[in-house]
Amino acid sequence: MIGELAALFTAFIWSLSSLFFTAGGREIGALNVNRIRLIFGVILLGIALFITQGWIWPPNVSNDEIFYLAISGVIGLVIGDSFLFSAMVMLGTRVTMLIFSLSPAIAAITAWLVMDETLDLLSIVGMVITLAGVIWVTIEKPNSKKITKVNITAKGVIFAFLGGAGQAIGIVFAKKGLEAGLDPMAGTFIRMLASTIAIWIIAVLTGKLISTIKCFKKPRGIMYAWGGAVTGPFLGVWMSLVAVKHTEAGVAMAIMSIVPVLVIPWVIIFFKEKVSMRAVLGAVLAVCGVFILFLH
Repeated sequence: MIGELAALFTAFIWSLSSLFFTAGGREIGALNVNRIRLIFGVILLGIALFITQGWIWPPNVSNDEIFYLAISGVIGLVIGDSFLFSAMVMLGTRVTMLIFSLSPAIAAITAWLVMDETLDLLSIVGMVITLAGVIWVTIEKPNSKKITKVNITAKGVIFAFLGGAGQAIGIVFAKKGLEAGLDPMAGTFIRMLASTIAIWIIAVLTGKLISTIKCFKKPRGIMYAWGGAVTGPFLGVWMSLVAVKHTEAGVAMAIMSIVPVLVIPWVIIFFKEKVSMRAVLGAVLAVCGVFILFLH
């Protein structure tokens, strides 16, 4: 159950990450957060690899592994996350995560097309129940006056869908890159490095380099980006690769999609939001689905 446990830990970490990135996006802009947190992520992973392995760049890594992991990073961490964090700022965390719930199905279809990976009936049942619980929680409108009100726009919905699709397709290509036995942390470092190079080249070409660098003058936004890097690119993405290495991509994504359920305690603590019986029942349903996925 290493894959399932890693996916559950990833969901927990990402529930924190979503709060960091939403707050950081409103301070310095979602795309700036995305650029800055990737640099932090590369630094953290490089330090971790040097301490634990004695090297930063994995020895004997093949060109195929580098290709799939690099493509995975660009699709998932550059394109997908940029859309996802923009959607979080436009729609809020809950609505974005509702649309993001489509990503396990996209991951399962992509894994079937790319790797001929199939799911058994119990896995499908578990995915359906898990996502039903997540949807039940996220479609409820927050009733706390302290929560920032957002307008649901077509642009925001499209961005959230593209973010989920990017995450799903990226995780499948990452799984492909780990097929030969590469360590997940090393694979995460390659993904992160390729993503960082790509996103900063884009910043230069689009004239955003100076404005992004100026964000370092805003300590609160940088603090949120740092917190998001620890919980996102470092711990979260690393554990997501551990998960997808040891279980089916669709199953891993389904478990990782329970972020809206795990966000509930944080919104109670930080935003003083009251949780309805509906949210509790949705959380219970999602947990039942995750339990079934552990049994598969």
